[in-house]
This record gives sequence, C-alpha cells and structure tokens, in this order.
Amino acid sequence: MPQSAFDSLVAKQNSALDTLFRFSNISLNTTEKIARHHLSAARNALDAQLEHLQSALAAKGLNQLLSLGTSFAKPQVEQGASYYRGLHDIHTSAQDDYIKLFEHGHEELNKSISSLLDWYSQSSGNSDLAVAAVKSAISAANSAFENANKTVRQVANITEASVNAATSATVRAVDSDQSAPRKKAA
Repeated sequence: MPQSAFDSLVAKQNSALDTLFRFSNISLNTTEKIARHHLSAARNALDAQLEHLQSALAAKGLNQLLSLGTSFAKPQVEQGASYYRGLHDIHTSAQDDYIKLFEHGHEELNKSISSLLDWYSQSSGNSDLAVAAVKSAISAANSAFENANKTVRQVANITEASVNAATSATVRAVDSDQSAPRKKAA
C-alpha cells in the first residue's frame, strides 16, 4: 500500500473516531442535563410541598385553609409547565447538536466522493459519462438531504411554538380559574 493511501486511511479512521467521540459526548452531556433537570424539579416540588404543608398547618380556619388550596394550584401548574419546557429545551439542544454532527459528516462524505470521482476521471480514459451520472445522483441526494433537513427544522419550530402556546394557555387557564368568583354552597 503506498504511503499516501495509508495516510488517507489513517486520516479517515481518525475522523471516524472523532465523530464517534463527539456523538458520545453529545449523548452523555444530554443525559447529564436531563438528570440535573429531574433532580432540580424534584427538589423544587419537595420544597413547594413542604411550604404548602406548613401554610396549611398554620391556617386559622376553614376558609383560610380552602384559599390555600386554590393558591397552591397556580405555582404547581407553572412548575409543571417549566419542567416540561426544560425537557423540551434539552431535547431541542441535543437535536441541534446531532444535526450539526450529521451535517459535518455529510460534508466530509461529499468531499471524499468528489475527490474520488476527480481521481477516477483523471485516471480512466472513458469515464466522463459514469462520473457525470454519479455526480448527478450525488446532487439529487444532496438536494433531498437539504429538503429533509429544512423539514426537520420546520417541524422543530412548529413544535416549539406549540409548546409555548400550550404552556401559556395552561397558565392562563389556571389564572382565570383562580380569579373566577366561587359560589357558596347552600
């Protein structure tokens, strides 16, 4: 094997290992963020429960105790919405990182194929038609990749807008429910 071919093979192996390392880091960092998010949410929920219980024990009368129940609902809904919003943000960030990694790999693959086709067309006499066909297929594949990538980003944007709208609607619904006058039982 000539030295240049060996060097090229080593470079490709190093590139593959680098990609694997980056993929593993994205996965581990995402897992760590999710674990921290879960622990933070559990800690916040426990603190809120303790505070609510202390307020309930300090209540002076049934009316004050009942008003505590309704005042406790809004922070719980907001914490729940914040929790799911945080998970969504972690997921979106990881998805973006994976897409960037995939795009980088796609670019590297295109460069490798292009240089291989250039080498082949220079070393082979009647290869123009075959090279043109392969380049056309690559162009079509790249176009499909770009369209798929654009679609994935649009779906992510729609999902983001839906999560924001659902969160806002839920918090508004709790606000309006708490501000509505209560009917007294007869």
